[in-house]
Amino acid sequence: MARVPYLQKSDLPPEHQSMLDRPIALNRAMANSPNAGKAMTGLAMYIRHGSKLDPRLRELAILQVGYLARSPYEYAHHVMLGREAGVTDDEIRAINDETAGRPTKLDALSKTVLRAAREMTDGLAMSDETFAALEKALGREQVIDLTLAIAFYNAVVRLLGTLQIDVEPEYQRYLEEHPLPR
Repeated sequence: MARVPYLQKSDLPPEHQSMLDRPIALNRAMANSPNAGKAMTGLAMYIRHGSKLDPRLRELAILQVGYLARSPYEYAHHVMLGREAGVTDDEIRAINDETAGRPTKLDALSKTVLRAAREMTDGLAMSDETFAALEKALGREQVIDLTLAIAFYNAVVRLLGTLQIDVEPEYQRYLEEHPLPR
């Protein structure tokens, strides 16, 4: 159960009601601090819609963060969003093997993106080798956008865990299809 109430549009003054146009649990919790919620949403919208980074690569990185953090909310939401961005169920399952150091059939760039997410999540920064490989493959702007996405979603999983945000019933099926390790 969340540590803060899940607000409805009717709980907010008119100037903040639009933040609940997408009334997911995270937005409803963040409505308790509407200006923070709007600022967070602004950065999330840039990452999802303004960046030139391939959405499939972005979602692989976010799924890796959610997997490492054992964040049911983040993982469930991004299994769905990842599929919409072209991530296959086999690629989602490969995250487990990549994390464990087992061989997968993922392409080299996808493996490097997952490694970058692991390095930033577990070690707080990408290695020089990983950064250089990504910059060569993606270019400077996209490697910065990928770095921003990984850093942002590391913040999000910490927010979700601290506020104890519940996974909505309609997202539970994604956890059943792709369970997180215990």
